Amino acid sequence: MAAAAEGDAYVAFDHVQKSYDGVSLVVKDLNLSIAKGEFLTMLGPSGSGKTTCLMMLAGFETATHGEIRLDGRNINLVPPHKRGIGMVFQNYALFPHMTVGENLSFPLEVRGMGKDERETRIKRALDMVQMGAFASRRPAQLSGGQQQRIALARALVFDPALVLMDEPLGALDKQLREHMQFEIKHLHERLGITVVYVTHDQGEALTMSDRVAVFNDGRIQQLAPPADLYERPENSFVAQFIGENNKLPGTVEELSQGKALVRLATGELIDATPVNVTEKGQKTLVSIRPERVEFKPEMMPAGAHTIGAEVLEVIYMGDILRARLRVAGSDDFVIKMRNTLGQTKLDRGQKINVGWHPQDARALDPS
Repeated sequence: MAAAAEGDAYVAFDHVQKSYDGVSLVVKDLNLSIAKGEFLTMLGPSGSGKTTCLMMLAGFETATHGEIRLDGRNINLVPPHKRGIGMVFQNYALFPHMTVGENLSFPLEVRGMGKDERETRIKRALDMVQMGAFASRRPAQLSGGQQQRIALARALVFDPALVLMDEPLGALDKQLREHMQFEIKHLHERLGITVVYVTHDQGEALTMSDRVAVFNDGRIQQLAPPADLYERPENSFVAQFIGENNKLPGTVEELSQGKALVRLATGELIDATPVNVTEKGQKTLVSIRPERVEFKPEMMPAGAHTIGAEVLEVIYMGDILRARLRVAGSDDFVIKMRNTLGQTKLDRGQKINVGWHPQDARALDPS
């Protein structure tokens, strides 16, 4: 899914700000365009502003400044029930005294829909989420995963063009949560609806989204497809928030031909790709993904600097082996190895050299 240009955006935030006390801003000058049919995730830690943005789009909060548009129409003053938006919450928000069918019928009755059409839509929505046999049950008779499916069906039953999801899988156990991620992703692909999804779970965001907006301190730090976020973080916050990451502080010694030579705090020299460092002598934090670090001599990239390391522990994790090393004064440097036959064994206390391709080490801001 391509990014939306401002002119053809289905959802647009234009210089949106939000303050609850008239002084501090929870959301700071947000500009964001979302294409029709896109699955966009707002990802960030608690207090980063992502849920506030979702609530402003839903109409449950009002923007202090700026404009929110839906299909080209300013909706700042449009009440929630007139926006035609489906909502799915973490706590399901199902009416306990109603059956599943009655829960789905409610938003249709509010819209003045006749009984025959209501029954047709309810059946279709329940079939979408593979819950067609549960129309007569009450929410208390369903498991957490089943209740979440019903909440999703209720959000879809009136054919909204936009569905908002606020941490919808947060109450589920890990296995069910992962299963539901794929169900929602495939449902989105089949229906072609626009989804804006809020989560603090980075794995969830990477699995489901066309693009991810990473929030921190009321601002979008990076907006990109999942692979770009993981492979090419644009600052230290994104690098540290998305996936596991090794961080080595240092100083830029040289910059030339798209490469940075960085002297680490303990004196070693390493190669890296400069991202948001621009001059010699600048402080930097070099970011390297654990799976991109090599320790076998035959696998070392040609011409790359290597650095000495000591194995502190090796943890068996089933499909991978995770080794924690002491590197350049840090005891938290991690490498990951596939658990395959013939895998070179590492032992605690063993001295090895590690290296990486310069494009896999990113010289970022030190903050």
